[in-house]
Amino acid sequence: MSRPRSWWGWGWADRALDAEASRRLAARVAAFGLPLDGTLARVPDPAGLGLPEPRLTPPASLAELCRTDPLTRAAHTHGKAYRDVVRNLRGELDHAPDLVAYPRSEADLVALLDWAVADDVAVVPYGGGTSVVGGVECRDRSRPVLSIDLTGLSGVVEVDEISRAARIRAGTLGPELEDQLRPSGLTLRHFPQSFEFSTLGGWLATRAGGHFATGHTHIEDLVAAVRVVTPAGVAGSLRVPGSGAGPSPDRLWLGSEGTLGVITEAWVRVQSRPRFRAAAAVRFEEYADAVAATRDVVQSGLQPANCRLLDRLESMLGAGVRDGSCRLLLGFESADHPVDSALNRAVQLCRARGGHPDAPTREKEMRADAPDAVAEWRDTFVSAPYLRDALARLGAVVETFETACTWAGFDALHAAVIDAVAHAGIAINGSPALVTCRFTHVYPDGPAPYFTVYAAGRRGAEVAIWDQIKVAASEAIVANGGTITHHHAVGRDHRPWYDRQRPDPFALALRATKRALDPAGVLNPGVLVD
Repeated sequence: MSRPRSWWGWGWADRALDAEASRRLAARVAAFGLPLDGTLARVPDPAGLGLPEPRLTPPASLAELCRTDPLTRAAHTHGKAYRDVVRNLRGELDHAPDLVAYPRSEADLVALLDWAVADDVAVVPYGGGTSVVGGVECRDRSRPVLSIDLTGLSGVVEVDEISRAARIRAGTLGPELEDQLRPSGLTLRHFPQSFEFSTLGGWLATRAGGHFATGHTHIEDLVAAVRVVTPAGVAGSLRVPGSGAGPSPDRLWLGSEGTLGVITEAWVRVQSRPRFRAAAAVRFEEYADAVAATRDVVQSGLQPANCRLLDRLESMLGAGVRDGSCRLLLGFESADHPVDSALNRAVQLCRARGGHPDAPTREKEMRADAPDAVAEWRDTFVSAPYLRDALARLGAVVETFETACTWAGFDALHAAVIDAVAHAGIAINGSPALVTCRFTHVYPDGPAPYFTVYAAGRRGAEVAIWDQIKVAASEAIVANGGTITHHHAVGRDHRPWYDRQRPDPFALALRATKRALDPAGVLNPGVLVD
């Protein structure tokens, strides 16, 4: 029997915190000024929620691809954001799809889209379902909704070891992708927090960002060619290392979030698995010094694999730091050469800004049987959403948002966001919300700050509270020169600010493209364009 995923929350069903673990978590969080009543919300059974009857019946030729059982429909209703988890716990599945289809080939997908266009059925492409911005939730109920789960289109099809590229189907989950590249000694090296449960197609459709802090961090940096099915036909781009032949056809699909077409496979650039690694944590008493040191490192050209800055509160809550300092986590890796010298130079730059390094992890050549450092990090990092889910069941408001800005504009943006969220908390609950900040990615021209909010909730009002905080934070971000999202995508939740961020001529071109490729408007309505 396959390991079941949680239909209502993050990840594996058996990793959700039980009542005793949740009680201990509540006590720990209360020590930081976030009181909880200790009552754990019950997880409902989808079979007892009375989902409405499906409003459409597939043709006989496609019936075996479709499912209508309550659990499948419930699991494909929302993504995995805080507001999704809370609504699932309440049994609020008003936007459940009428059918869920599992195509096994590109021909199946073409047939499903042809049927949807002919019968005016809204189509939501669904990869791993880890969207945190409403990207897989069809809120337009004016017509039946078909969720197309692409995980049946999976696997590494072909590896070009000479050119360092691999052709991979869009429904391939992260662990499966890496497992199938491993015998060739290759890796994609793209590890978003959702790695275990998200797909290559989802990464491409949302322009996902991986764990590594510099260099090729966005999936678009790793794409060589893309194949897409649209209502207007199938598009496949040429695989070459570079081209000046007009605007890039690949870029049309990257970030399109299933509203222009459905990605079925891609050629991606892979690399040799790393053998050499070195890492260190650097302590800073002053946050401004830590920010300046991070900027120095990323502008030095050293390109660390990890350059993650944690502010005081993030260091305390996320890394167990008890001395009130900030932490800059540095890491270097290479498949070809030792990296101690790069780490040493980065540490020197930090010392010049008042940093105090912990003892570095000594460089070593990674043996085939040695523990994978990325896997060890992933095991720790991916546990955070399970804690978020437990806090949601306990009635707390805990969620994240992220952006990117210039180094010159960071101080003002950071101060504005912290102030806006704190005041939103006071207006809602009479006490400021706790806000932590870390840099997930850094570039020579600016950082990507990632904020986490902890606020008291009220039973039944959690979603409304979060929505107010989210609006306050988003307004502060765009007012201070930040993007509404660095790697979480637009979905439906970011539409108001995305519409303000994009230039008007580009909006005209995007709408025209939508009309040309999807004249019936069936693909993921409400995402990116109306």
